[in-house]
Amino acid sequence: MLSIRPSSYIYSSRRYLSTPSTHTISPNHSIYLSRSTNPYFNLTFEDWLFRHSPTEKPLLLIYRDEPCVVIGRNQNPWKEINFLALRRAGNPFIRRRSGGGTVYHDLGNTNFSIHLPRTSFDRHATAQIVLRAVRSLGIDAHINERNDICIGKDKMSTIFLPLMACCFYVSGSAYKIVNNRAYHHGTMLISTRLDALGDLLRSNKESMITKGVASVRSPVCNLQQFSPTISHEAFSDAVVRAFQEEYNIDQEPYIAQEDEGATSIEYIREGMAELPSWDWAYGQTPEFTYGIKKSFGWGDMTVEIKSKHGIILSCSFSHDGAGSSSVDREILELSKALEGKRYGFVDNAAIDARAARGRDGDIWEWLKTAMES
Repeated sequence: MLSIRPSSYIYSSRRYLSTPSTHTISPNHSIYLSRSTNPYFNLTFEDWLFRHSPTEKPLLLIYRDEPCVVIGRNQNPWKEINFLALRRAGNPFIRRRSGGGTVYHDLGNTNFSIHLPRTSFDRHATAQIVLRAVRSLGIDAHINERNDICIGKDKMSTIFLPLMACCFYVSGSAYKIVNNRAYHHGTMLISTRLDALGDLLRSNKESMITKGVASVRSPVCNLQQFSPTISHEAFSDAVVRAFQEEYNIDQEPYIAQEDEGATSIEYIREGMAELPSWDWAYGQTPEFTYGIKKSFGWGDMTVEIKSKHGIILSCSFSHDGAGSSSVDREILELSKALEGKRYGFVDNAAIDARAARGRDGDIWEWLKTAMES
């Protein structure tokens, strides 16, 4: 079982007392604050609570993660993420188990997750909880017709819907409904690294056409822009209070920790192992087509790559180069060699030795770089 203890954090107006003993957690508590900043743990813990907590009881989870990019269940990571920037930063990306768009997490970003019975789940009502929390921090906010939390014309919270002019996001939300249970989870940008966010989520692949869900690119800003004293602790405390008032809950929050007690739970242990696996992270990618073009000294080359579930289905070349018969022969061999390979994970050893030499080698290096970016 998962080991927890009541929180010892002091928030803006409340003290959560710690106890010397370690308690065995069940999914029956109403409010959880995760002390872990491991995104693989937090996303799995959220899913465990969602699937094991009593369906009739409201539940709140709050957590923060170390820097990472989190994509929606039905998204294409190569469309959403700048992989060159991701590797430079040394950050992982994670495919979550809910829908919605791509978001950036770091310790300046607070994540909230509100679980409810499906019969009483109302996106507007859960947005109101977060709105009341923000207002209690002294910010004159409101909700628009699309459940965005706004300050004047500046959007603070949204559901990945098209952005109106002169508005800025500080929060994004996604939803999941399974059988008799539903949740609304979202992010709140408090003091996040907006420069890192911009670099990592700027893929610039307009010619990549995917059957998955594409994120709506929108300008963002931090909550501290409107109130410099707002912190993770203050926002968390405000959300807890609003949640308790909404559902008449008098339980104090509990702190969940990533320890032996947590990882001994089979569902959590297996879920944490699944999230970084190729089969989940890349193998769940919807079908997509990527068309790219490059000019070489001998002519122009156009390539169309088709992929499904992270596997290259076909790679079609066209060109206007001189000596076309030899070029055709070389690219046909390259095309055949790529079929059935994992997109973005093809190394030189998997390609005919000639791909490392001459004209064919130029084409392969260009193509390899494009797939890995």
